[in-house]
Formats: sequence, C-alpha cells, structure tokens
Amino acid sequence: MEALRTPEDRFENLPGYDFAPNYVDDLPGYEGLRVHYLDEGPADAPRTFLCLPGEPTWAYLYRHMIPVFAGTGARVVVPDWLGFGRSDKPVSDDIYTFHFHRDMMRALIARLDLRNVTLVVQDWGGILGLTLPVDDPDRFSRLIVMNTGIPVGESLGDGFQAWKDYVASRPDLDCAALMKRSCPHLSEAEANAYEAPFPDQRYKAGVRRFPQLVMVAPDMDGIETAKRARAFWKSDWAGESFMAIGAQDPVLGVPVMQALRDTINGCPAPMIIEEAGHFVQEWGGPVAEAALRHFGDID
Repeated sequence: MEALRTPEDRFENLPGYDFAPNYVDDLPGYEGLRVHYLDEGPADAPRTFLCLPGEPTWAYLYRHMIPVFAGTGARVVVPDWLGFGRSDKPVSDDIYTFHFHRDMMRALIARLDLRNVTLVVQDWGGILGLTLPVDDPDRFSRLIVMNTGIPVGESLGDGFQAWKDYVASRPDLDCAALMKRSCPHLSEAEANAYEAPFPDQRYKAGVRRFPQLVMVAPDMDGIETAKRARAFWKSDWAGESFMAIGAQDPVLGVPVMQALRDTINGCPAPMIIEEAGHFVQEWGGPVAEAALRHFGDID
C-alpha cells in the first residue's frame, strides 16, 4: 500500500497547540502505517477522554478542550484517522472504507488498553465513534456528543448532497478556507493549521472519501454496524451522556441532533451554542466545562 507521511516541519509553531505527538506503526492489520495520537495526562489516570475528530480535521480541533479535560487529572487521548493529521495517508482513494477506519480505531483502543472512557465525538468521529461501544461496551462509561449522526441508509437531505458534490468537485479541497468559512472567528494561522497535514493534493484521498462514505443509501458499507449502534444506544447504554449542538450547522444542526438525542438512552437536554457551526470544538472550552459540571467532575 502506497502511503505518504506529512513532514514534521508542517506542524511547527501551530497557534495554541503545543502537545507532544505519539505514534504507533504496528497495529494488527495496519503494519507499516503510522498512526498519530495525542496522549495527555497520566497513563494510569482513573478516567480517559477519547476525543475523535472528523472531516477534514485532526487532533488540532480539540486544542481548546484537552486542557479542560486534563485539568481534572484525567488522561486525554486524541487520535488522527489514517489519511488525516499526523497519521500516514494512503494514496489510493479506494483504501478508505468505513471498516478500514473503524477497525483501525478499535485496534488502537486495544493497544492503549483504554478503560473507563468518556467518548467525545463529532462529525465522522461520531459516525464511526458511536459504533465503537457496541463491540467493547465495558471500556466506555460516558459520552460527550456534538454535531454528528448514526446514518443507516437514509438521505440526509439536499444540504448534505450539496456538500458531497462540493467535495467531489474539489479533489484538492482547501481545508483552511473551509474552516475559516465555518468558524469566522479563527485567525488565518489557526485556519491554516487545518491545511498543514496536506502538502498537496496527493495527501487528500481521505478527505475526498469521507463524504462519499456516509451511509445515505441502503446498500452502503457500515449500515449493519450502524444499525447495531442505534440499538445499543437506545436499549443497552447505561452510562452518562452530554450533548452540545452548534446551531448554525446547516446539515447536522438542531433537528438532526434532537433526533439523535432520542436515540441515546438517558441523554439530557442539549447545550445549544447559538453562534457555533458544525465544528463545535472551536467553541470547545465552555462546552468541555459544561460537560464536566454535568458529570460532577468540577463545580
């Protein structure tokens, strides 16, 4: 499998981001592909926050939330999907499938032996991440969920189709410009941090593929896994939950998230951030603090 590795100097002097990288390159089934993850706080902490980014972002997205979670004495782990961030980037678009990503994350969780996990998800971090407890329920105890969904073969509407078409027509998608449009308060340097993993178009196969993989037709890969996930959250989930919604998200906004809330057993009324869009983590400090107060971790 041909894969590219983003030069380390692309990640120097990123604003607000001074976290040390960690790598593993021998996950079963992924030997030779280097996966990056942040690992903050003590390895033997009683609680772990597992924070999963989505399209087209990477661990940088959680920079506002990591210190808040770590400030409770917890361990905070933030992986990059293969094709994103500091993880290696297979060149062929066809490599990227729902289970290619999901199986990698399950292998990483097992390698790090993460337990008593608070799962923190948004976008593809949720589409994939919300399926993880189905097969490893004993590892997960709490959930923080932001704009995402569990698609099972039904249309997400014209807005999502427009997004799919937009990405399909731009094989060298400008991730910095996308983030700046979605989060106008970002500085140019912060927006550019989202383009840092991609020196050129060859590195963006994962970015191109994620929108095409969302399960909006009944025969798509991942639907059976997603259906099991919906059943799990509805009937088997007994942990604590917290939901935050970026109200300005045109696709996965309040109506979609309210429907997801109905799927999650015991999920309380959401925190709605009126000024936030899809990338809620860019308003993440107050969200993390509100979640921790809800859980009783801070006063």
